[in-house]
Amino acid sequence: MTGIAIVDKPEGWTSHDVVAKLRRALGEKRIGHGGTLDPMATGVLPIFVGRATRAASFLESADKEYLAAVRFGLTTDTQDTTGQVLSERSLRPSEGEAEAALLSFLGPQEQLPPLYSAVKVEGRKLYQYARAGREVERQPRRIEISAIEPLGFSPEGDFRFRLTVSKGTYVRTICHDLGQRLGCGGAMSALRRLRAGVFSIDEASPLEAFLEDGRRLLRPLDSIFRAYPPLTLGEEETRRVRCGNDFATEAETGTYRLYDGEGAFLALAESSEGRMKTIKNFFEV
Repeated sequence: MTGIAIVDKPEGWTSHDVVAKLRRALGEKRIGHGGTLDPMATGVLPIFVGRATRAASFLESADKEYLAAVRFGLTTDTQDTTGQVLSERSLRPSEGEAEAALLSFLGPQEQLPPLYSAVKVEGRKLYQYARAGREVERQPRRIEISAIEPLGFSPEGDFRFRLTVSKGTYVRTICHDLGQRLGCGGAMSALRRLRAGVFSIDEASPLEAFLEDGRRLLRPLDSIFRAYPPLTLGEEETRRVRCGNDFATEAETGTYRLYDGEGAFLALAESSEGRMKTIKNFFEV
């Protein structure tokens, strides 16, 4: 079995919980996800099944879009509202102040990963140190916030916003840093992933649907590369791809999806200086 399940992850589940459920439901051991979501988060969680697990790394490096909310006046050890409260203040910013501070985060920057995260230091994950009561030195990481849209305060008083971020960005850290910048503190109160790479929330199905009939809902492996043009190969070109060799091409410089004459997806490849070279193959051996 091979394909990609676009799951709308429910709140309270870890990404590993979803993988374990689908592994049992589909009867397939080779399953992995394309980017962790915290238990409190919901939304797009692509799950790669069978041979499609070879494509998971391409999604991990893709940008993500989120709908988030921050609760001002609160700081916690996890930087979200599920953690232990560290401080509470009655001070709240105006909507204009919150919008101006939020928009200042736009662009490339360095971000210090939270203590409760899976970032590794000396072979151990940061959250393992945090749970043991140890605080280790963390190194900032280069990230980019390519789009931010303030959405104002909710009826409950939380400040909402939409943003698009690069790989490795912690939205709860953005909420925390936003509160620090405003001088009142802040903790993430909600997070929903609207898009992961090419997969949007409109394509996602509830986890229950996959547990009932997951095979029918699987998307083809090559759907993750749909932004790239397809190229159908002749017999000799197909043979060379299957042998791991490049070949001469008149295709313009760029990335392509390669298919054999029967329509089977073979590889993702790059054309440059008249040669087509495989980036990664996905054919059955």
